[in-house]
Amino acid sequence: MKQLFQHAAVTEGVTVRVAVNFLPEQSRIDAGKWFWVYHIRIENGSDQPIRLLTRHWRITDGRGMINFVDGDGVVGEQPLLAPGAAHDYVSGCPLGTPHGSMEGHYTMERADGSLVDVAIPHFPLAAPATAN
Repeated sequence: MKQLFQHAAVTEGVTVRVAVNFLPEQSRIDAGKWFWVYHIRIENGSDQPIRLLTRHWRITDGRGMINFVDGDGVVGEQPLLAPGAAHDYVSGCPLGTPHGSMEGHYTMERADGSLVDVAIPHFPLAAPATAN
């Protein structure tokens, strides 16, 4: 799994794994636009079902400008993960610089109604030197 997902964080038995790739075909470097795609896998290693309610991202560009993105679910879904289950999704991030980073958390609800903030690991957004 480490070969596929370079970054991981575990919170109370829930693992969030991230793989990120620069997409030159979606970028417009001459116009100052760089684009990355990231694949996230959420694994419920706890002993009760959990539902992903909201996402909270902190996106930092190469100039240190920070953008917060909050919203319901992920890519239009609020998945319910049984114990031992996983949920995968893919999304993207544009930046106006060739380097930056992302991190954040998901707010999830356990079967007993309690909420837990599950960490999304910090991961770099870095275009290859040839794409700068």
